[in-house]
Amino acid sequence: MKAFSSTKKRAYSRLVERLDSGSGEAWQVHEQAMQMKQRGEDVVILSIGDPDFRTPDPIIDNAVSHMRVGRTHYSPALGELNLRRAVADYETRTSPHSCSSDEVSIFPGVTSAIYSVLSCLLDAGEEIIISDPWYVGYEPIMQALDVKVKTVLSLPENKFEPQLDDFLGAIGDKTRVVFINTPGNPTGAIIKENTLKTLANYCYEKGVWLVCDEVYSMFTYENPHISLRSAAQRLDNIVVIDGLSKSHAMSGWRMGWAVAPVELTGHLGHFAAMSMFGCPQFIQDAAAFALNNDEYYVREMCRRYQARRDLVCAHLDRIPGIKYLCPESGMFIMVDVRAIDQDDKIFAQKLLDAESVSVLPGSAFGKGTRGHVRVSLVQPEDVLSEGCRRLERFVIR
Repeated sequence: MKAFSSTKKRAYSRLVERLDSGSGEAWQVHEQAMQMKQRGEDVVILSIGDPDFRTPDPIIDNAVSHMRVGRTHYSPALGELNLRRAVADYETRTSPHSCSSDEVSIFPGVTSAIYSVLSCLLDAGEEIIISDPWYVGYEPIMQALDVKVKTVLSLPENKFEPQLDDFLGAIGDKTRVVFINTPGNPTGAIIKENTLKTLANYCYEKGVWLVCDEVYSMFTYENPHISLRSAAQRLDNIVVIDGLSKSHAMSGWRMGWAVAPVELTGHLGHFAAMSMFGCPQFIQDAAAFALNNDEYYVREMCRRYQARRDLVCAHLDRIPGIKYLCPESGMFIMVDVRAIDQDDKIFAQKLLDAESVSVLPGSAFGKGTRGHVRVSLVQPEDVLSEGCRRLERFVIR
């Protein structure tokens, strides 16, 4: 096949250019580690957030049974009514505000839900405020939308919890959306109820949307998760996004949702009809089943993640020069390595080269976690212990 030839340079959209300038280098150590593992090398992968647990068998059986009875056809753009009702029931149980299925829209994963919501709220060049550190997947969404991003820095001395005064000081006349994440990735920080309540009221008064990614809502330990929808007094400007990837070990099933005012939900339906045209029926059926029959499975996975957290923290306590914050939630620990190497990317690369352990550099998440690395807990306890032993050997050599 002949290569494309023209007297003019082939033109791509500006979207392609913006995405090409993304944060791919954040994953270089992880990708190198995966290549090493494929070659059969003894590598400990602590750099990814994909749960290692199997999706519970009853959820799998439910999906299979619905495939067998023909639930394999087109689905409504907003999602199947049985799943929208299950999400609404879940939100009603966890909030003083009742929720109806008319406020729920279903998407193939939380990332898709975030992109769709922000696409319906922001035009190119408009301002969004987001806390730093942030999940690395947010950056390409902001780049795709070509919006102006203003960050609020969350510091280690505040346990990486965003501070209310910083948000209030950042919101201006040009702000269209404030985007928050609680419990947070990568830090596990939980935003306090009073902060959420006051921020929601302030945004309402200023005519600003407040959007919250709560995908780690079911993975909290000593302190419970406080939903934005629960804390807010009025819901006119509130959007909550959640999903089953983490809580139900269903990352590959691609199942997320947004809970928003009815008018915005209608717009999300139009956006979904244009872009993805619905999610598979049988997966939505299984997701509804999961939400209605999940108490034991979620509680057990949360317990096991907490045990892993405690195990890794006990190991880290024995390593000189290492500092960390014990996370309140989630499946990651941010480890401060500045006493060993100020450049977290260099530290992560050296650790991989010397001990075949992959961690994610903290600078991938913004300024707030520079000099840190993110250690993932999505491995069995024996693998986590081995990774910690190798980390200790690397530090004290």
